[in-house]
Amino acid sequence: MTDAIKIDVWSDIACPWCYIGKRNLEKGIAATAGDQDAPRVEVTFHSYELSPDTPVDFEGDEIDFLAGHKGMPREQVVQMLDRVTGVAADAGLEYRFDLLQHTNTVKAHELLHYAKEQGRQHEVAERLMSAYFTEGRHVGRVDDLVDLAAEVGLDRNDVRAALESGRYLDAVRADQAQAQAYGIQGVPFFVIDGRYGVSGAQPAEAFAQIARQVWDERKASPTTAA
Repeated sequence: MTDAIKIDVWSDIACPWCYIGKRNLEKGIAATAGDQDAPRVEVTFHSYELSPDTPVDFEGDEIDFLAGHKGMPREQVVQMLDRVTGVAADAGLEYRFDLLQHTNTVKAHELLHYAKEQGRQHEVAERLMSAYFTEGRHVGRVDDLVDLAAEVGLDRNDVRAALESGRYLDAVRADQAQAQAYGIQGVPFFVIDGRYGVSGAQPAEAFAQIARQVWDERKASPTTAA
């Protein structure tokens, strides 16, 4: 049997294009499911912080953050958010920047590593991004992250202990070091089988195409290591 294609995704919970890219990747993979020999794919999420200096409790909304913290004119920020909201809608996501609570995401990334060990990383990634972009939930404080983790069936006490101890901070930093080694300067960034790099929130069709291409390559040379 041909080994599954490994897709490593560098992203940030607070990156609007990352959620869009995640959804398009899922749709692209789903589109190949009806193939006679459908590609098997394993997706792993890796940590990338867009704004590691952001406080956990940022005073202001997303417009304030981008206009003040990033030095962008407010009119430009509004236009940019409107555009992103439209692209998100095309991907089936209802972004609510008016509700969004900007925050530091390092603890959310620690939670993702904890969830990976529990075999629940995909569910937690979806829950965090949905909470942040569509529900206006806070994803930077331990108490809020414990609540969100519990909603997908993880043990509250175990999650709290993991986050309060910083047990997975080294794993977050290792992901960030790997991103630097790859030369990743923006997210989302997808590494396919350790051989191909795909940058940005590509359309679902592009992900389906590369999955089929790599799967065909795998079948043609099954002994080639990724």
